[in-house]
Amino acid sequence: MTQSIAPTSPAPKAAAPSRRGILIGVAAAVLLVGAIAFDTTVVPIGSESDVRAQAFSPDTYGQAEFPRIQAFVKEKAVDAATLAPEVLADKNEAAEKYGTASSTGAIMFVTVTGVAGEAKSGVYPLQAQGVPEDITVRVQTGPAINGTDLRDAPGDIAFGSFKNQIEYQDAGSGINRAMKAAVLDGIDTANLSGKTVTVTGAFRLINPKNWMITPVEVAVQ
Repeated sequence: MTQSIAPTSPAPKAAAPSRRGILIGVAAAVLLVGAIAFDTTVVPIGSESDVRAQAFSPDTYGQAEFPRIQAFVKEKAVDAATLAPEVLADKNEAAEKYGTASSTGAIMFVTVTGVAGEAKSGVYPLQAQGVPEDITVRVQTGPAINGTDLRDAPGDIAFGSFKNQIEYQDAGSGINRAMKAAVLDGIDTANLSGKTVTVTGAFRLINPKNWMITPVEVAVQ
């Protein structure tokens, strides 16, 4: 006996998306892209906003600031023969008259000519013309330039302008490196002993008998 097999029905097809559904999806995508674009700020490379977005660079800062600091120190510099007796007589009065106030000792500005002695770690004592013998005058020439005398010289580079103490300290180091590149790298600083040099620079007035000058200009005779 033959068994008949009933024909099977084809599987139902998925319903095609309606035109209305497609339009709604496209509209939603357009709105999403528009929202992203509205919330996105375009920052041109090299613009002021681009610079602010970058991490703090001590060397970039130092290169930008040193030229005006150099000009400031040169303009304010007093001849050592004039400055020395006034500092010895009354360092506070001399600081008020010639220096920039600072919490750790006023920054003083001087031009001095003298014969360089034997260096110790890149620091030369100067037998300075017109300066009493009880004042020790030294000038640092590197390779490491220490201190924040140049940073503090103009009096307008404040801690509040930086993110933290590290950036503030690094700013001083960046200025020192910029000075070294501009002023000292062209001089044979390893062989100044016995030579007459004229130095314009800044020093922090703590002990009136001890001047450690950070230069902004050096001339070797």
